[in-house]
Amino acid sequence: MNRPWTLLLLAWLVATTATLSALFLGEVMGMTPCVLCWYQRIFMFPLAIVLGIAAYLDDRRGAIYALWLSFGGLAIAAYHTLLVAGLIPKAWVPCSAGVSCADQKLEILNGVQIPWLSLAAFMALALLLIVYLRKSSR
Repeated sequence: MNRPWTLLLLAWLVATTATLSALFLGEVMGMTPCVLCWYQRIFMFPLAIVLGIAAYLDDRRGAIYALWLSFGGLAIAAYHTLLVAGLIPKAWVPCSAGVSCADQKLEILNGVQIPWLSLAAFMALALLLIVYLRKSSR
């Protein structure tokens, strides 16, 4: 992995996989996302496009834009994860009507909940982009 471009490609694959997974859960499985899930989607969906263009052009500026989007999604995913884990008081739940943000019903891989997967995806994106930006500045 001597070429920094491969890091952009990996980041694009992570963002595209997360985007397609969210669309599968919502459109195919019929699961309505909660408010915090919608906010995370707002940050993730453009990442698939921005990182695709950045990887195609090997564009450092696209990676910078994507890094800020991944930080925003990471903050919301961390808050959502803490909420689901019960470490944030239920009074701070932003979901007043509709699907609950605190009570997640879907578990994958024997107990891993969707907010944890979102947090992992945003963390992976942030790390890949930071390493790419460091390597490409040399």
